[in-house]
Amino acid sequence: MGIIIKPIVTEKMTVQGEKLNRYGFIVDRHANKIEIKDAVEQMYNVTVADVNTLNYHGKKKSRYTKAGMLRGRENHYKKAYVTLAGEDKIDFYSNI
Repeated sequence: MGIIIKPIVTEKMTVQGEKLNRYGFIVDRHANKIEIKDAVEQMYNVTVADVNTLNYHGKKKSRYTKAGMLRGRENHYKKAYVTLAGEDKIDFYSNI
């Protein structure tokens, strides 16, 4: 599996992409900023100015069912916010 798992396509990230030239990705939990920068530059042919990362720890969930209480948790993952240099843009909708 590669470094970039999937892009984050939400209203908030779409606005940041238009105004601040910043895009979000869910990435491999063991990837560092340099690896993320190289992966984005190779995949989208852009120049990356800055990379910010954060680790998201999955929340515990529980629900009541006929069989009793079920417990579990969401998966842990890592987000990367990538700021592009200059007038570079990433178009996630071009392949649709």
